[in-house]
Amino acid sequence: MNNFKSHAKVGVYVDAANISRNGGQRMQYDILREFACRDHAEPLRLNVYLSYDEERAEANIAYRNKARAYQSALREIGYKVIEKRVKWLQDESGNRYGKANADLDMAVDVLLQSENLDRVLLVTGDGDFVQVVRALQNKGCRVEVMAFDNVSEELRREADLFISGYLAPALLPTRTDEGPALLWGEMNSRVRGYCYHHDDNKSFGFMRFLFKLSPYLWKTDSRDDDSPYRTAFFHDSSLPEGFNIMKLPSRNHIFEFTLAEPNGKQPVATDITLVHPLPAPAYTTTTD
Repeated sequence: MNNFKSHAKVGVYVDAANISRNGGQRMQYDILREFACRDHAEPLRLNVYLSYDEERAEANIAYRNKARAYQSALREIGYKVIEKRVKWLQDESGNRYGKANADLDMAVDVLLQSENLDRVLLVTGDGDFVQVVRALQNKGCRVEVMAFDNVSEELRREADLFISGYLAPALLPTRTDEGPALLWGEMNSRVRGYCYHHDDNKSFGFMRFLFKLSPYLWKTDSRDDDSPYRTAFFHDSSLPEGFNIMKLPSRNHIFEFTLAEPNGKQPVATDITLVHPLPAPAYTTTTD
């Protein structure tokens, strides 16, 4: 077993509005920091770009107090909060709409601050950051991207590493029934992963899930002692009702499931639900 320790300097830049709109509203920022520093790297920059509606805050004390408390909680765990004030505009029909785009501020900050960084973690799915990724790489930085839903395909391809936030252990709370709290990866806990092997003839497959944070994310073979991944067996009957098994195996379909007692060497994935991409809503039509 390797005891890997890095001397890398890391910067984390979170486009909070983009993440909150696209599946990451309950993201745990302390876990995010642990992920960014998973090789014992030093976090030089931890920037969160938050929108703040000053007009609403003046009229709504509850909103103001909640926003300030949230910002304080982020600062307590080491993040610098950059407020982006909401600007209220009118469209051609006279309808008001709010706008608080932090893209430019975040892009400028990461490019200026990257001089002292070895690795940058961009937490956003916005394709506008593709050129920023290229510029950082040209300056010698390794660039990692994390996001949940509606992620730009070009952004995924340009990153040195893309990881879905759904897969990072405990980064996003899982659906749990009442009972004792279980750590991610413990037996009977719920985890998220993807199907990496499926036998169409025998109607079973294997899920791969990230068991722990590790610098060895590239070691996906769970038989390797240094691999942070584990596997779970499943039968097709445990998949969500109506799911098209012809889509498996797939790294793009992320499932949440309960780890049941092993059937042989691997635990069994039960109570499987699809978390990404969510199935399209069913529409019904009525006639008068």
